[in-house]
Amino acid sequence: MPCSTSKKKLEKNLKNSLIEKSKEFGFDVIRITKPNISKENRDYFDKFLFNNFHGEMDWLENKKERRKSPKKLWSDVESIIMLGVNYGPDHDPLDSIKLKNTGNISVYAKGNDYHDIIKKNLKKLGRWFVQEIKSEIKVFVDTAPVMEKPLAQKAGLGWQGKHTNLVSREFGSWLFLGSIYTNIVIDTDEEELDHCGNCTSCIDICPTQAFPEPYKLDARKCISYLTIEHKGPIPINLRSKIGNRIYGCDDCLAICPWNKFAKESNEMKFSSNHNKESFSLEKLSLLDDRNFRLMFSKSPIKRIGRDRFLRNVLIALGNSKSKSAAHYIKRNLGDKSPIVRGAAVWAINQILKGEEINMIKNNFLPLEQDINVINEWNYN
Repeated sequence: MPCSTSKKKLEKNLKNSLIEKSKEFGFDVIRITKPNISKENRDYFDKFLFNNFHGEMDWLENKKERRKSPKKLWSDVESIIMLGVNYGPDHDPLDSIKLKNTGNISVYAKGNDYHDIIKKNLKKLGRWFVQEIKSEIKVFVDTAPVMEKPLAQKAGLGWQGKHTNLVSREFGSWLFLGSIYTNIVIDTDEEELDHCGNCTSCIDICPTQAFPEPYKLDARKCISYLTIEHKGPIPINLRSKIGNRIYGCDDCLAICPWNKFAKESNEMKFSSNHNKESFSLEKLSLLDDRNFRLMFSKSPIKRIGRDRFLRNVLIALGNSKSKSAAHYIKRNLGDKSPIVRGAAVWAINQILKGEEINMIKNNFLPLEQDINVINEWNYN
């Protein structure tokens, strides 16, 4: 009996110390859960892959059994410490969509790469934890086969809304997630309930109708997927719907009514490293590889590379319908990258018509050797 009481007291003290320490290292919320993924979530993931809703994201299918079972990822895990960091913006992201000549970048990517910031702090917390408890741990931030959102809901950080993203009653749509797996038992927190009710705002606002039904996402239609994960030309039928979004999309997150409780992030490194003038579509269209790397050296944007980024910028320029954009688009018709040239062909055709476009086509098409770019010219 005394041993049992002692153990309970130790667990309670550990959890209180852990909560205090997590705040010291920059985390806004912390909850504990067991290393179990529900059958419902496992089945959803299987159907998601079966329907090819993951598109080119092969990494979701690789090691999928580990992804569905924390125990298969690490057999010794007994508890999962789920942590959240608020990255709430200081503005309404939907306002940026109206700026047709300015590139719209997802809130999470405007500052420094969150992977670097959160992993650094997770490791600090993990080192403290190991020293205090003499346990084993593993640390994850969105880079390992971990189903973070179901675990976050199970831990009580929030719930997966109809757009499949996590929603928090305290922080709305804006939480980065990280986790610490440990081989000791810690008292768990209660699972969060679904508070979406009858609301379908996130489904209704999606420009590309990427949600075949509530709680189901077809990533192949999602603007975040198309502008970040998709490597080839963006499907023609979706280009005009992308608007000025050049890296990611926040529409389904920003429209959520629970954002009325959201708070602006305290982490300065999540704030934009550039002013609005830096995201002028015309200026961005001039980026070569060196200047792209310099501009986005600390940003997650650097991971997609200059060519894919320019593809997105050119599509946004085409959607701007601005006559002045034609000069900048034309400069990219001879770019070394076929994906850039192809996007430039589509974009120039959105702005120039008749004899103007025919003259340009007659200059560039005879020199083109890439079949995809040739098809772009012929399609237009």
